[in-house]
Amino acid sequence: MRINDPLLDGFEIRHLKLRNRIVSTSHEPAYSQDGMPTDRYRAYHVERARGGAGLLMIGGSAVVSPDSPPAFGNLQLHRQEITGWLRRLTEEVHAEGAAVMCQITHLGRRTSNYAGDWLPAIYPSAMREPAHRSFPKVAEPWDLKRVINDYAAAAVRCRDSGMDGIEIQSYGHFMDAFLSPATNDRTDEWGGSFENRMAFPRAVIQAVRAAVGPQFILGIRMAMDEDREGGLGREEALEALRHYVCDGIDFLSVIKGSIESDATLAKVIPSMGTASAPFLDFAGGIKAAVDIPVMHASRIADIATARHAVGSGLLDLVGMTRAQIADPHLVAKLMAGAEERIRPCVGANYCLDSIYASGDAKCIHNPATGRELTLSHTVPPAAAPRKKAVVVGAGPAGLEAARVLGERGHDVVVLEAADAPGGQVLIAASSPRRRDLQGIIDWRVAEAAQAGVQFRYGVYADRQTVLAEDPDVVLIATGGMPNTSFLARGADLVADCWDVLGQLGTAPETVLVFDDNGAEPGMDAAESLAVAGARVELVTPERMLAPEIGSMNSPAYLRAFSEHDVTITLAHRLRSVTREPDGRFTAVLYSEYSGLESTRTVDLVVVEHGTLPNDELYFELLADSSNAGEVDQRALLAGLGQPRAEGSAGFALFRIGDAVSSRNIHAAIYDALRLCLPM
Repeated sequence: MRINDPLLDGFEIRHLKLRNRIVSTSHEPAYSQDGMPTDRYRAYHVERARGGAGLLMIGGSAVVSPDSPPAFGNLQLHRQEITGWLRRLTEEVHAEGAAVMCQITHLGRRTSNYAGDWLPAIYPSAMREPAHRSFPKVAEPWDLKRVINDYAAAAVRCRDSGMDGIEIQSYGHFMDAFLSPATNDRTDEWGGSFENRMAFPRAVIQAVRAAVGPQFILGIRMAMDEDREGGLGREEALEALRHYVCDGIDFLSVIKGSIESDATLAKVIPSMGTASAPFLDFAGGIKAAVDIPVMHASRIADIATARHAVGSGLLDLVGMTRAQIADPHLVAKLMAGAEERIRPCVGANYCLDSIYASGDAKCIHNPATGRELTLSHTVPPAAAPRKKAVVVGAGPAGLEAARVLGERGHDVVVLEAADAPGGQVLIAASSPRRRDLQGIIDWRVAEAAQAGVQFRYGVYADRQTVLAEDPDVVLIATGGMPNTSFLARGADLVADCWDVLGQLGTAPETVLVFDDNGAEPGMDAAESLAVAGARVELVTPERMLAPEIGSMNSPAYLRAFSEHDVTITLAHRLRSVTREPDGRFTAVLYSEYSGLESTRTVDLVVVEHGTLPNDELYFELLADSSNAGEVDQRALLAGLGQPRAEGSAGFALFRIGDAVSSRNIHAAIYDALRLCLPM
């Protein structure tokens, strides 16, 4: 155990004793069921408690009123039946040694008019919210009275569930919109002067404190500077907070910025390619100005930064939320002196973007997150006899397979044709803004090596190479190759994203990038070419740009496209490409909507259409295998090992990742984990 580590010091908030300074701050993974924190939701948070966190803040934006319908799986605190579910979660978290609180809020306009009970969204003013696009009703006095009562009732449900406290959300939602001059244009007693703008938030806090009594802990997560024209500034925020403390607030979680649009939200929750802990010094300045405990979380992804934050006195408690999504056992590893084995958060923000894309949070390289009921975050040793496993390919799927099989205790060798591991992740990480993706590879290589896995680079494996290893199981993780076969003409004339990323010399003057994938590769290529000086037109057959990229990652691309004047053309397909006598290329575009064709003549055409499996070796090995490559999907989904037919000869053969079909990093790693974990 590391001694004299400030992160492992205990801390007290009033009567509550926390075992360390690391917090999983409020966030909503959207694992609820019908607005309730049922088994999956509970298992997710209990895993973080088991992993050593001092305090868990659950219920990111748990809603207090029916006219605040869930926007992203929010818990519904206005329903009495939630108390039993919260009590069970609280008891299990406490049994693992962590404290637990719940964030409560009224979303105001940050929701939809067309969800839940279809009640109108309410707000202090008639201002549309850009991100969720709702046009709110201006809240009337009777609205304010009932919402105040709803806050108090929700807080009582949390208290009666045995929770250690609650946190009121005060940035981008209903309550704080009264305080901000940017969102409150009222002329009644709830608007105008600073005192009037404070009146509603203070009424909420006072009602909550009166309802829960003097001992229940009450915090606030608050924008201490909205960092926007006409918005709430630091000094007004501090003055409001001083009043809130008098009204009953016990601790502060610091936010800087606003979240009403994708662009502003991406600044509050920064992705990869941005500075580490960008608001830490700001939060430290707030701590110096107040007399209550202060916590903060914004891209504090590594132990060294967190240790500096607490050790230097900038924070009392440090939020490492996305870091614990990547590795819920982060604190346990720190306590065990195994800091170097913590699975790194690479800042991809796939966790947040996937909520809107697929309905719930997913870590880009920890598939067990959110699947705690079916997948373990730790790899147990195998009870069955030791096997010889050959993994062909050292991309994310192959490396995950090697890591898991190695930790199971099997004899594993990885054969990789390149001179370094990484596969397509190396290409993606060649973008300076996305270089942190390299952590996905580096961590797996280190973990696999510790488990005794052998790596052989520069080996182009064929059938004889594999058979010479006398394997019991073979996993083909050879990835895919860029697909241009959809073109009726000119497939041999176009470049692909691999040609551009990390290998661009002199940029051509004009480039057409055709993206029929809708994910990062096409956007990376367009950004790279534009930054290098090319005039880029990005064409997609979709009705929107890059539908696979969510609100957390799209702002960086859109900023680059704006700065470098990238032209966007929607709803057009690339049909063919021909070479002109001068060496340039003419691309024929087609609109399915109008039935019309148009042409572009450019210096380079780049195509992104996913990959086709690099599966020659797989098919060469089928006849030698005992299962002919078949996956028993019932066993796979049940978390059971793949059955082996009695008396069958040969090795078990499987393929994973893009060697199966063109997908993403998370899918590749998930393939490997759930296949190999029971082996």
